[in-house]
Amino acid sequence: MRTSPCQNWVPQGRGEPRLARRAKRPEAAHVRLSSILAIPAVLLLGACGLPRGKDAPPSGLISGVIPAFWQEASKEQHNRISTGWLPEFQDPQLSALVREAIAKNNDLRAAAYRLKATRENNITARARRLPLLTTNTTANRRLNGSGSSGDNPASSYGMSFATSWEIDVWGRLRDSEDADLADYRAAIADYRGARLSLAVNTAKAWINLTEAQQQVDLAKQTLQDFKKSLSLISRRHREALLRAVDVQFGRNNVASAERNLRSQVLRRDEAARTLELLLGRYPAGELKATPNLPTLRRQIPAGLPSELLNRRPDLAAGRERIYASARRADTARKSLLPSLRLTGSAGNGSSDLRRALDPSFLTWSIASSVAQTIYQGGAPSAAARAALELNKAAIYGYVQNTLQALREVESALQVDLSLREQEGFLLIEVDQASKAQEAAERDLGLGIEGSSVLEILESQRRAVNARGSLIRLRNQRLQNRLNLHLALGGDYDSSVEN
Repeated sequence: MRTSPCQNWVPQGRGEPRLARRAKRPEAAHVRLSSILAIPAVLLLGACGLPRGKDAPPSGLISGVIPAFWQEASKEQHNRISTGWLPEFQDPQLSALVREAIAKNNDLRAAAYRLKATRENNITARARRLPLLTTNTTANRRLNGSGSSGDNPASSYGMSFATSWEIDVWGRLRDSEDADLADYRAAIADYRGARLSLAVNTAKAWINLTEAQQQVDLAKQTLQDFKKSLSLISRRHREALLRAVDVQFGRNNVASAERNLRSQVLRRDEAARTLELLLGRYPAGELKATPNLPTLRRQIPAGLPSELLNRRPDLAAGRERIYASARRADTARKSLLPSLRLTGSAGNGSSDLRRALDPSFLTWSIASSVAQTIYQGGAPSAAARAALELNKAAIYGYVQNTLQALREVESALQVDLSLREQEGFLLIEVDQASKAQEAAERDLGLGIEGSSVLEILESQRRAVNARGSLIRLRNQRLQNRLNLHLALGGDYDSSVEN
């Protein structure tokens, strides 16, 4: 347990017996020692008046916002969350692409090097608590010319050592080091979050590419259907059974299908480039998709809301940043206190190199000093108060991020249920639209009375829209499932958990 450096300190006032026994001095000529000591005493009491930073949010602040169960989850989803969501999609190529992205994505590589730099910076923080030792060696050769032939150059040699060490009386340097270590732990959590986000984004890009390819295939099939209908309409027109305007409607549909096909091809190639960029490849748009989207076979367990605090990397990083801000608040507060420094030096100099290197001729000194800032316009106290406010800001920022994380899970759970229900209705819509299209084409081909070109064109339009909507909805379900995995935290593969 950390203790305040002010708990056992009591300022000494006037009237000490030792001081009273001293010879009286004229007050106008000398300032009393007690008056001199009063200045740092006031500063010390000012440091004691500032509270310590809070290492974590108050328990009531967090427990008051976390429910016992997810409101949008079914009873089956309250089971413990399984680690490693990638195998759920049962797509070996997707798994291979995610691992390739983790290994070759340039943004993640840059994040890894930044993490290593943060780790190295901790050495700097640790070094502040250790003595500083420097050495200096000199060798001079000098000639003072007088114009006479007897002038000879003179040589001199010297070697010196110096050391300086700030004694961490109040624990200020230790607090600073602890803050830097907490920053490093937060950086580790941030890296885990970046890795998880990359895995999710790679899976999303792959699913988008597959959906885009399916839309291209649908556009090709639609174009064939429209050409087939145009052929039928043209034949019936030549038989004087249909009007010229009906042929124009058919040609309009074919032109629209041609345009849509080229639009879908462009969209597919752009989806391929997006995925290739995540993989660290050249964005040539040449990556090929599989013909089918992954199938979601079950609901995933969402666990309990309280488990989210330990699973989400961003919340873990937030807790570390609260701790770091608390330690920096303590560091700023202890900067108001006096600092104690030990210094030492040793050296030797001579015109004789042997004597310069002889330890018996060494001269040395050791000294100690106490430093205290007397006046700086209130800047040190303001910095200490500002650090406390930043600590409070970190706490409430963490609480808000927790609420945001809870919202993401609740929304993803609700969307998952809604999209599953919508898919059931959309399957009926596709089935009925396909049957209506077949009936309209059959009636027109047989010349059944009452059949019309507008009827067949409308049935075709509805069937195409329904099939395209089903492809998009299945993509939405997969994208939302990935959002849910991301919101729940954890990792894409159980072998890399934590």
